[in-house]
Amino acid sequence: MGLEERLRARLGAALDELVADGRLDRDAVRDARINVEPPRRGGSGDLATNAAMVLAKAARQNPRQLAEQIQERLLRVGADDVAEVEVAGPGFLNIKLTRGAFAAILQEVLASGADYGRAPSGSRQRVNLEFVSANPTGPLLISHGRGAVIGDAVGRLLEATGHRVTREYYINDFGNQVRLLGESVRRAAAGEEPPEGGYGGFYVTLLASWVQQNRPELLESSAAEELKRQCILLMLEGIPGADLQGIRPALAALGVEFDVWTSEESLHRWGRVRRTLDQLRRLERLSTGEDGAVFFVTGDEDEKDRVVTKSDGSTTYFASDIAYHDEKFGRGFEALINVWGADHHGYVPRLRSAIEALGHPADRFEVLLYQLVSLVRDGREVRMGKRLGNLITLQEVTEEIDAAVRNPHAGRDALRFFYLSRRVDTPIVLDVELAKKQRQDNPVYYIQYGYARLCSILRKAREKFGWEVPPVSERLALGLQHPLELDLLAQLGRFPAVIEESAIGREPQKLVAYLQSIATSFQSYYTQLGCSDPILPRDSDLTEGWQERWNLDQTLARLLWVEAIRTVYAGGLSLLGIDAPERMRREDEEQEGVGGQS
Repeated sequence: MGLEERLRARLGAALDELVADGRLDRDAVRDARINVEPPRRGGSGDLATNAAMVLAKAARQNPRQLAEQIQERLLRVGADDVAEVEVAGPGFLNIKLTRGAFAAILQEVLASGADYGRAPSGSRQRVNLEFVSANPTGPLLISHGRGAVIGDAVGRLLEATGHRVTREYYINDFGNQVRLLGESVRRAAAGEEPPEGGYGGFYVTLLASWVQQNRPELLESSAAEELKRQCILLMLEGIPGADLQGIRPALAALGVEFDVWTSEESLHRWGRVRRTLDQLRRLERLSTGEDGAVFFVTGDEDEKDRVVTKSDGSTTYFASDIAYHDEKFGRGFEALINVWGADHHGYVPRLRSAIEALGHPADRFEVLLYQLVSLVRDGREVRMGKRLGNLITLQEVTEEIDAAVRNPHAGRDALRFFYLSRRVDTPIVLDVELAKKQRQDNPVYYIQYGYARLCSILRKAREKFGWEVPPVSERLALGLQHPLELDLLAQLGRFPAVIEESAIGREPQKLVAYLQSIATSFQSYYTQLGCSDPILPRDSDLTEGWQERWNLDQTLARLLWVEAIRTVYAGGLSLLGIDAPERMRREDEEQEGVGGQS
C-alpha cells in the first residue's frame, strides 16, 4: 500500500467518524472527489487534502470549521502515520508524517522489491491495445516510432495496475495501396517509373533487386497477387542482407513487441467484413446511393454518412475497420484502446458510431491521438532524410545515435525518453545532437546517470568497505532523520499513486517527471551533504581509528535508503522501457558521487 493510499485510508476512517456522528452524509463522502497529494506551491507538510473543501457544501458548514473537525479525528485515528495536521487557507489540510510513517515506506519498498507499486496481475480488465499499425508499404518513420513507444508504455502501465493486455498490430495488407506497392516494385525491376500514386525510394529499389535475384517469376504480370504478398512479407520482416530493417525488427530494436498481428486481408478472405456489413444491413444502418455505393448511416447530424462499399463493389478501409473492431469485441476484450496519429481525429466518431450500432458499449472504445514529431540537428529542423527523400526512418535515427554513443541501446533509450516526456497531444522535437551527448544536459543521460550513481554507492560500499545492504529493520529505518532523506522517502511512497495516475490518464509523461524529480532530489542531497556528511567515508576520513569514530548504523540505514531509491528508480525505468545501467560513461570522464563513491 503506497503512502497516499495509506493516508487516504486514515482519512477515510476520520470521515467515517464524522458520518457516525451525523455531521457528514455517507453518500456525499462516497461521491466526493477527495485528493490526497503533495502540497502545491511549496505548502508545508508532506501531504495535503481538499476533503473539507469538497465536503463543506454537503455538510452545510464553513470549510475551515469542517477542516478543524477532520483535523481532530485524523490526528487520533491516524496517530501511527500522522504527526501534525494544519488547517491552511480556506480549509485545506496539510499533513506532516511521523518518523514511523517514513520507516514504513522504506520497509515496504524493500520488502516488495520489483513488485512495489504494482497491482496483482490480471486483477482488472482484459484490454486489447492496438498501436502502430503502419501500412506495410514503407519503412517505419520517426512519427510511427512515437505511436509505438506510447502504445508500449501505456501497455506496461496497464499491466502494472493489474490489467491483462494484448498488444496488437493491424496489418493494412488489402486494397489499392498494396496493389500499387507490388506494381511499383515490378516497374522498378524493369527500370521504369512507378505508376501514378505508387511508391519510390531506396526501399522499392531494394525490393525489386531481391525479387529479381530470388523470385524473378513474380515479376510476370500474371503473378501480381503473389508479388504483392511477397513485398508485404519483406517489408514486415526485412530484406536479408540489405539495409532495410523491416517493421518487426525496427519495432524490436525500439523495445516494442506484439502479441498478435492481424491481417486486414484475412478479414475479407474469411468473410468477416461481408458478415459485419450484412449485420449492419439487418439493423437498418446501411443505405444505398443512386450510383450503387453503400453508406453507413451514422445517425449523427454532425457526421455525414460514410461509404463502406463503392459503386464498383469494392469495400473501403472503413468497412474493414468496422469488421475488425467487431471481431476484437468478439474475442472477449472488455476494453479496446487504439493509439493513432492526430490526423485520424475525424475518423474516431464515425468508427465509434459503427461500434455502437453493432451493440458494443461506446465507453469501451478509446483512442489516444498523438501529435507530430520533428527532428532537429544543430538547432535546425531537418526536412530531408538521407535515404528516403523527405521522410526520416526510425532505423536511420536509432542507428545514428547508437553509433555516436557506442551503445546498441542508446538510440532506443533516447527516442523512448523524448517520445514519452511530453503529453501525447503535444508536438515534440527530437534533438539528435543532444541525444548523442553523454552529459548532464542530455535529459535521458541525466536520468540514467542518477540510477548509475546509486549503483556506484552500493558497489563501493561492498568492494571498498565490505558493507552490504543489511536486512531491513525498524531500528535502522528510524535512523534516517535528515529532512532531505525523509523527503525522498515521501517521494518513494508516492510511486504506487504515480503508476496508477499514469495508467488511468494514459499519461506516461507523469512517470518521466516523477523519475526526474527523484534524480533531482538525490542530486540536491549530494550537493548539500556530499562534503559535510557523506554516505561513505572519503579518503580523507580514513585516518587511524576511523572505524571507531564512524557512525556505522547511520551508514547502514543510508544504504537501505539508497537501495530503496534504486529499487523504485529501476521499476520506473522498466515501465518506460528504458535501460537502467549500473555504470555510465561521461564525455569529460569526470567521476562523481556522494563522498567520492561513484
